[in-house]
Amino acid sequence: MSLRLQLLQVARLAPRLLGDSTDLVRRFLASQWTEAGGARDRAGRPDLYYTIFALAGLQALDAVVPRESTLRFLHTHGHGDGLDFVHLGALARCWAALSPPPPDPATVEALLTGIERYRKRDGGYDGDLSLDYGTAYGAFVALGAYQDLGRTPPHLLSLVSGLRQLETPDGVWSNLPKARFGATNATAGAVTLLRHLGLPVSPRVGDWLLEQVHPQGGFRAVPGAPLPDLLSTATALHALAALDRRIPSSLHERCLDFVDTLWCAEGGFHGHWADDYLDAEYTFYGLLTLGHLSL
Repeated sequence: MSLRLQLLQVARLAPRLLGDSTDLVRRFLASQWTEAGGARDRAGRPDLYYTIFALAGLQALDAVVPRESTLRFLHTHGHGDGLDFVHLGALARCWAALSPPPPDPATVEALLTGIERYRKRDGGYDGDLSLDYGTAYGAFVALGAYQDLGRTPPHLLSLVSGLRQLETPDGVWSNLPKARFGATNATAGAVTLLRHLGLPVSPRVGDWLLEQVHPQGGFRAVPGAPLPDLLSTATALHALAALDRRIPSSLHERCLDFVDTLWCAEGGFHGHWADDYLDAEYTFYGLLTLGHLSL
């Protein structure tokens, strides 16, 4: 099962906890589509990156996807010329979400050629062309794009070995080489990638992730961060599930309370307590979090 489908499978469980509020989330996600055919970013403009989350959210809730208008939007991006690394991956994921029909072979080759422009000497990937090393996030995006287009990255083992220089003294991962301590999202990305490929991960990693829980629930992005956030919470729970680590019942309740504080009656989720915006990205992370907490 691809990385995309794994996320979608868990998010489909969110209605167990959403209950009657599920329809509110469906309506919010449906409202994110623009006249151009893509979902809106935080400035209100159609954007491929936000479209992948809006599509995934609607699919997770068995809602109607605006297929024809979205296809027209994807076609405006052609072979991905001029797109950066993240948006190339988003275009691949959008095609996969609407498949069939898949993009034509020429588009597949062009997208993968674009992704390979961001391959680093260590075998990893990152969207910053000036960097000479890959990141955990870059590896996750690249592997996902290849899977979404029905391919496997060349030199897959070098993609994994590139994660070694991102290991931190506390036994986890950062997106920066030689970092003094790990980061939740980088660690979650590395764990998800390694376990997806059937590779072992030390139990200590699960311990470290659980140590990042804020006293009021939710996970911090880095040790000592003042606030938890929904992205870190969703990715940490996903990584813990990949490690077959069940969270304690007391933590489960605190995480439920945390997610509830980010819920808005309009049907979307905020990213953290200081976030005034609602968007498709964090709303999908809300679904992913609730899906894991429903297990």
